[in-house]
Amino acid sequence: MENPKAAPAGARELAGAVLLRCERAGQYSNLALDAALRRAGLPEHDRALATALVYGVLERRLTLDDWIDRLSSRPPERISLPVRTQLRLGLYQLAYLDRVPDHAAVSEAVRLAGRQAGGFVNALLREFIRRGRRLPPPDRAADPVRFLSVTYSVCPPLCRRLLEAFGEARTEALLAASFSHPGLTLRVNTLRASREELAARLEAAGLRALPTPRSRSGLYLPGGASPAALPGFAQGLFFVQDEASQLCVEALDARPGMRVLDSCACPGSKSFGAAIDMRDDGELVCCDLHASKLPLLVSGAARLGLHILRPMRRDAREPCPEWTGRFDRVLCDVPCSGYGVMAKKPELRYKDPAASAALPDIQLAILRRSAEFLSPGGRLVYSTCTVLPDENRGNIDRFLAAAPGWRLAGEIPLYPDTDRTDGFYIAVLERA
Repeated sequence: MENPKAAPAGARELAGAVLLRCERAGQYSNLALDAALRRAGLPEHDRALATALVYGVLERRLTLDDWIDRLSSRPPERISLPVRTQLRLGLYQLAYLDRVPDHAAVSEAVRLAGRQAGGFVNALLREFIRRGRRLPPPDRAADPVRFLSVTYSVCPPLCRRLLEAFGEARTEALLAASFSHPGLTLRVNTLRASREELAARLEAAGLRALPTPRSRSGLYLPGGASPAALPGFAQGLFFVQDEASQLCVEALDARPGMRVLDSCACPGSKSFGAAIDMRDDGELVCCDLHASKLPLLVSGAARLGLHILRPMRRDAREPCPEWTGRFDRVLCDVPCSGYGVMAKKPELRYKDPAASAALPDIQLAILRRSAEFLSPGGRLVYSTCTVLPDENRGNIDRFLAAAPGWRLAGEIPLYPDTDRTDGFYIAVLERA
């Protein structure tokens, strides 16, 4: 159970407005919430509740809607989106927030639903309390897809795709892990501080900082924190990066004096890690399709004191004859469906995999083009933050089938249920 302190209606009102904005206008929840919190100026405990409500309702939306439709005296189409939003918020507080009193969750949902819908909202929430704050899930044996979809609040097409790839038991484990909310993982800028030095500085500020178990330069903060408020942020002693991404950079094995290409670089954390591994010595070309994203890379490098990055707007599928065989290391962190990071991006739970059907071919085109730029004896790392096989090993097999002289030197599939990281795939390719 989640435990933010109870707060006045301002937090609930803000959460409802943000949720409506996301659903009606398609805004990203993190951007809409950040903008609303900046405008509202709520005290810290209100901010915590508003944040918990927005992300919690987004995560559990299909579960909450199933409960609403089963409890409702009205057909689903007669429940307006504003009223459904208040019902979702009320049900979420009753079911998942054990420090919010029942009367507060119900009375504020009734008030914010308005006079016409208040009685309906009150009756539905009271009935939910009477039934023990939970409804039984759909019959697993009769319809496994519906069971998984309602239980784990993931759209049916994604459930089917995961079942095809992993089977029922593993799919359920992956979906259960998508509700885990780990703390904050940092990559230490070892050009300015050792991991031990930064850990000591954080501990002195009352923060628990643990070495990442697999990455050699990471620190894990179980309690989480706002990165910009941490000691050492302004001095560029670290940046935020999941351990899976840190392992991707380690697999690249970039060294001082090398020429390195990051084919799809923004927002830049892997480029930063490679530059640190290179001791800020060499050449690091950082490309991205969208010029609007490059300032993020530039500002991040400036804070970290990195000087070898060369930002460039470029479509990674385009030919570039002058780069043929030029780079000692090439990183292809390709655009992907993102299903490995559902715990951080709840909107992905409702994204039909059919919308990403073209991605494997795009990824393969990027990989094939980027491979042209690797020098003989060099190393290329292909990576994604998804768990879907056709974007991962499937693409590697397709590449190798048409690329004599290349070999798979190693691969690291990472999963949130077993590795406690983002879902991630890393393949190391070498050219003879």
